[in-house]
Amino acid sequence: MGKKTAPRDLPDTEAKAFAASIRTSPRKLNLVAQSIRGLKAEVALAQLTFSPRRVAEVVKKVLQSAIANAENNHQLDVDRLIVAEAYVGKAMVMKRFSPRARGRVGRIVKPFSNLTVIVREHQEPAAQEQA
Repeated sequence: MGKKTAPRDLPDTEAKAFAASIRTSPRKLNLVAQSIRGLKAEVALAQLTFSPRRVAEVVKKVLQSAIANAENNHQLDVDRLIVAEAYVGKAMVMKRFSPRARGRVGRIVKPFSNLTVIVREHQEPAAQEQA
């Protein structure tokens, strides 16, 4: 007698993972998300593994979660997954103040971000036989 389940907002060939309140600015996080958009899942994981950016580790975890959701919840083939979408949104901003000269304050903003990664099972075109 609980709530009815919400209809699925993604097609059957897609799976999603979401991370809220990542402690970095959306601008920095989007640089990493931009680098994996459209890549095969295994190539994107390799790229994130060797990325020098600190936030790449968090993006890698979210991508691994999306791949696991695709495999376990939606029975998609892991070898044919591509990163269909990777987008970043703003979350809260912590505001801190630091004392400055002559009784003034310097405002320090500590932004947070949200990250959504959608993986899709890529349908390869039928292999054409060459004679």
